[in-house]
Amino acid sequence: MTPETVMTLGQQALTVTTLLAAPLLLSALVAGVVIGMLQAATQINEMTLSFVPKLLVIVAALFVAGHWMLGLLTDYTRDLFMRIPELIG
Repeated sequence: MTPETVMTLGQQALTVTTLLAAPLLLSALVAGVVIGMLQAATQINEMTLSFVPKLLVIVAALFVAGHWMLGLLTDYTRDLFMRIPELIG
């Protein structure tokens, strides 16, 4: 295996990881900003108030994007397994 191959595999793994984490992180970010604005507007500074809505938003994001995320991970894994002979030899 050449160094270029290792770098390409690492780059692909990081790309897939970023794509898998993006829907969950972005939905949690948006929920956190909205909840933070509501807390600032109402002056309710309860730290535990943001936990449950963020959790529900992340679960909803998993329901919406879960099929796509699983397909992406399956395609990457299948591609990696198919390239094993090329990577070894």
